[in-house]
Amino acid sequence: MVKLSAVMEIPSKANLNKREPLNRALDIVVSAGALLVLAPVFGTIAALVWVEDRGPILFSQHRVGQGGKCFAFYKFRSMVPNAEALKKSLQTQNEATGPIFKMKKDPRITRIGRTLRRYSLDELPQLWNVLRGDMSLVGPRPHLPSEIESCENYPAERLSVPPGLICLREVTGRSALTFEEWIKLDLEYVRGRSLWLNLSILLRAIPAILKGDGAY
Repeated sequence: MVKLSAVMEIPSKANLNKREPLNRALDIVVSAGALLVLAPVFGTIAALVWVEDRGPILFSQHRVGQGGKCFAFYKFRSMVPNAEALKKSLQTQNEATGPIFKMKKDPRITRIGRTLRRYSLDELPQLWNVLRGDMSLVGPRPHLPSEIESCENYPAERLSVPPGLICLREVTGRSALTFEEWIKLDLEYVRGRSLWLNLSILLRAIPAILKGDGAY
């Protein structure tokens, strides 16, 4: 079992090469532009989420970022308001491996939530996280502190780069992959990280998201 405090001092310089300023520039330009262009989409999704059950529009959690630093992570709410409280009663139905919880037919997901998740629309508020610098457009998806602490031999190297809105897993198999496969792909990305790899993943993400395969 790994204690989060054990990865708080990971050197952030690892795998951050001379292209890093270009990666950050790409993050700022794309996230700022997307937030402006997609403003009507944000408004429409917010209205649909609220109309379904009059609950909160956004869902936030503390996730672990680069160097083990926690940050507030945002999504459009795709589950019932008391989803976290209901999670314990569903643990025996977990279909994911490792410390992650996933169910293909999770009863906590709302009707609009299923569509949002299928096409990753629930992740759009993380463009704000990207603009703020908490995340990058491309990188390993950020884990919960509890997921890291309950995982034996968690690779600290995974936290040496900023977490991403889109990762290599998202264009490879999404939730259909095992936790071990997720980590393997994340480390593959970390060790080969570059501006060109990021651009390649972003381009591959478009058809992967539109197909919606492996998303739940």
